[in-house]
Amino acid sequence: MIPSMRVGMHEAKTQLSRLVERARGGEEVIVERSGHPVARIVAYEEKPLGLLALEGAWKGRVRMKGDFKELPLDLQRAFGVVEE
Repeated sequence: MIPSMRVGMHEAKTQLSRLVERARGGEEVIVERSGHPVARIVAYEEKPLGLLALEGAWKGRVRMKGDFKELPLDLQRAFGVVEE
């Protein structure tokens, strides 16, 4: 990420569109009031919903036995992997 920039509250209010574009470009914008940080503007990242949110959560933590085959069809249906 690009280093953050700091702006006062008044500048943030008057230059919001410009600051949002900088955040979309990867920069973090710190908004200050009386010299103290109170908020930050960062790019929004869409997060997957449901089971997709867990994708990769167990990577490197689980080992499958060598004789593991495909998940049985009834369990695939229960987890929503396949539809009928």
